[in-house]
Amino acid sequence: MTDTQKCAPCRQIFIVSDGTAITAETLAHSIMTQFPDLDYHQTRIPFVNTVEKALETAQRINQVEKEEGLRPIIFTTFVDPDIMRTFNEHVSGHIIDLFRKFVGPLETELGMKSAHSIGQSHRIRDDAKYNRRIAAIDYTLQHDDGQTNRGLDEADVILVGVSRSGKTPTSLYLAMQFGIKVANYPLIPEDFDRGSLPDALIPLREKLFGLSIKPERLSEIRNERRPNSRYASIENCRQEIADAEGLMAREGIRWLNSTTKSIEEISATIMADLGLDKRRNS
Repeated sequence: MTDTQKCAPCRQIFIVSDGTAITAETLAHSIMTQFPDLDYHQTRIPFVNTVEKALETAQRINQVEKEEGLRPIIFTTFVDPDIMRTFNEHVSGHIIDLFRKFVGPLETELGMKSAHSIGQSHRIRDDAKYNRRIAAIDYTLQHDDGQTNRGLDEADVILVGVSRSGKTPTSLYLAMQFGIKVANYPLIPEDFDRGSLPDALIPLREKLFGLSIKPERLSEIRNERRPNSRYASIENCRQEIADAEGLMAREGIRWLNSTTKSIEEISATIMADLGLDKRRNS
């Protein structure tokens, strides 16, 4: 369990499930982004899969409300009715039961009962797709940050951009969620001085997609890694980004600014622009 962090004043959001809580967290995040002015902290509590754990979790959340004086918002995906009942009876907060908001109406519409089984959303339903996803993750890890040029032509997409512009997390998201083989390649000062792409990328231009970022944000990120270095200085970040965007423009590479976009948004844009959805489903 993740310790609840303090943010004053803000609302505490809890995602509670008898499974991994990953599905609930994704949906809760999508809902909460509709309230951009709300200051909140999100805590995922997975595997609340016994009545005892449900009671313990309810008491923990109640304690947070007592300490902060604000009613928590609680997203739940309990499958077991006894666990759900125990939790709901003992917790104080605004409960949003994600499963029952959707599953009940669907049962009525479809004329059938749902499985009421924990972990159905993470069950392996298609061995071929699952194996492809594992292979994509392995490929993407091997081709992170320009580690190797071997097999670069097998990539579905090659992300380029300056160091710390979001290439690695986007690559892993595409591989893990969609089974897409992604290589990512840093653009460095030597490329800008030369005024052209690295030699290994030139024959693969149609697979390239660029990421950029605001200099101020890039400087913040780099300072976390190398404080007070030239690498992290705002002047260097501005120059690198200007050089990278200029190079991508000259080479006809599609790119976007990742500063205010989520990984999901970035990935959706890449897939649409490069037609990866069609390729993945073919």
